[in-house]
Amino acid sequence: MKLIVAKNYEELSKTAADIIKEEVIKKPNIVLGLATGSTPVGTYKNLIKFHEEEGLDFSKIKTFNLDEYVGLDGKHPSSYRYFMDENLFSKINIKMENTYVPDGKASDLENYCKEYDRSIEEAGGIDVQVLGIGSNGHIAFNEPSESLSIGTFIASLKETTIKDNSRFFNSIEEVPTTAISMGIGSILKAKKIILLANGKNKAEVIQQLLDKNVVSTNLPVSLLLLHPDFTIIVDEAAYKK
Repeated sequence: MKLIVAKNYEELSKTAADIIKEEVIKKPNIVLGLATGSTPVGTYKNLIKFHEEEGLDFSKIKTFNLDEYVGLDGKHPSSYRYFMDENLFSKINIKMENTYVPDGKASDLENYCKEYDRSIEEAGGIDVQVLGIGSNGHIAFNEPSESLSIGTFIASLKETTIKDNSRFFNSIEEVPTTAISMGIGSILKAKKIILLANGKNKAEVIQQLLDKNVVSTNLPVSLLLLHPDFTIIVDEAAYKK
């Protein structure tokens, strides 16, 4: 594990984008695993800047997103497909057919999950996976539990996650209670993992991750400690020592 403590959110975002840029330059047809939520927005803004000002090329890249709400189609303003289109894909030269976000309206969800994992394998696997972290330690929608799914699955969202995500909806009642999500096994297959955390509301869970030196399904993010190429980037507010 490598820990990088950035001064603030802007520095955190630039640091993460710099790492991704280096990987894209080394491998132009890289496969990126991407996350949604407020934390990676700054990273995506920096990648857009690299594309516009330095010509960073995304034309050969494939992306796979971690998750999507069940019941929302890609045109819904609170869907993760809409988020990715607005915050990254529409602003770089990536081919839309190479951007994969789970289909929240899939008719056969159980089979769809298997197909999603198969699509990742057929693409050669994820080279760099970007992750955020929930205040309860979840990654993607792998919530604290006695057991965790290996492959992509249908997740039931915890109350804390629904509350955290309600800021993206008009009311908490509108937040879906289930989502398609990559499983822990799917995430750990990535060759490189970058976890981002900012703000004092993430300080407690980051402290748990760094201090306990144990892994537990009750703290899903802790399983990343088993990965051979795992980098945590936090700002000072999320790092209380």
